Amino acid sequence: MKDRPEAQLDSGKQLDSGTQESHRVDSSAPFIVGLVLLASIYVVLIVVMIVADLGYLFFSSDGLDAFAAALRSPEVRYAIGLSLLSCSLTTIFALWVSVPIGYLMSRFEFRGKAFIDTVLDIPIVLPPLVVGISLLILFRSVPEFLSDLVVFEVPAVILAQFAVACAFAVRTMRVTFEQISQRYEQVAMTLGASRSQAFWSVVLPQTRRGMLAAATLAWARALGEFGPILVFAGATPMRTEVLPTTVFLEMQGGNLAGMLAVSILMILLAAIVLTIARLFGLRRLNV
Repeated sequence: MKDRPEAQLDSGKQLDSGTQESHRVDSSAPFIVGLVLLASIYVVLIVVMIVADLGYLFFSSDGLDAFAAALRSPEVRYAIGLSLLSCSLTTIFALWVSVPIGYLMSRFEFRGKAFIDTVLDIPIVLPPLVVGISLLILFRSVPEFLSDLVVFEVPAVILAQFAVACAFAVRTMRVTFEQISQRYEQVAMTLGASRSQAFWSVVLPQTRRGMLAAATLAWARALGEFGPILVFAGATPMRTEVLPTTVFLEMQGGNLAGMLAVSILMILLAAIVLTIARLFGLRRLNV
């Protein structure tokens, strides 16, 4: 009778050992490989697209000549200058607006907040062409002198870019403020600082990474904006022509080489600006 508990104990140990062996975690390599394969599809697609453009540039008979001709073209040079100017101004305006909106939406609860949140996301989900049509109708309803100053002029380019790019900056800044604990402000105000002083001296310095991300996203989005600009500002050479509309005009003229040359130029500009922004941000964050 005394041997029975020991036998049961030994049996239990064997059962536990067998159960642990049967539930032993298998190698995670297949799972990781599957995730990598799925995640790499989009990355590979982008890389292959860029490689195809560069392959045409360097290996086709007229690729480099078309690229050089595009750089020498006065229209393309004007489009480059206007694109850089308009995207930079759009980014400044987007940050100027997105910082207070992101702060208010992340810190305060008020009546109508859900409605405002929905309104802020409308430019993201709307087709860009619809944004351009809406801007055109809006400025056709204002006094004529104001319409003449904006519609089919350079301000229309900036406004069309701002209407879309700012929505992405607002979303980025709201997430940034939500990730910053409110205790920092509360401690600062407990020590005698006003909310304004707490915002400028405590909260805003912590948003450098988010502001960099918002600025980069807004700049890149403005650079690629096409639909609203075409409808609201037009594509007049040496006046309202920017790089995306240059691609459209080259395509309309059947100039495939010129279209790809300007496309590659846009890729290079975007890559340069994004690289500089990231390097600058990393250097500032390490100070």
